[in-house]
Amino acid sequence: MAKPHVADAPLHERDANVWTQNQAAKPRARTYASIDRRDTAEELESLGALRRGEIESRRNVPLPHFPKGTCQPSLRSGGRKGAIAEQRRRLHRRMTGSPSLKIYPDEVLAEEFARAGTLAASGADLPGDAFPQSCPFRLEDILLPDFYPDGE
Repeated sequence: MAKPHVADAPLHERDANVWTQNQAAKPRARTYASIDRRDTAEELESLGALRRGEIESRRNVPLPHFPKGTCQPSLRSGGRKGAIAEQRRRLHRRMTGSPSLKIYPDEVLAEEFARAGTLAASGADLPGDAFPQSCPFRLEDILLPDFYPDGE
């Protein structure tokens, strides 16, 4: 079966930005009947998933520094505090903008901390069990601006 020509594809597939702007203009103009309900619903759902993904990504940047700082102080990198601080700032901003996502990092902290330990071990050429698999910190502490596991 031949693929449809790009020009024949729906606007949301050809140019998502133009499509979203068109859809956003419709409620403002009170032209509700012409809203693309199915694709708009899918876009809204994917926006939520994107925000959850951003929170996960921002939270994951500082996590590998925590096992290193706690168990292997000699592996600390000079820029780690700056990296941790920047990701905390961005994570806080994203969670402030979407308060319902504040619980999300806590839900996956244990799993992600174990993964961070494995990542830290591989980056330091150590065995996978060189760092603890369970997180000894509370999420509230990890997100505090001046909390570092090694007390620095």
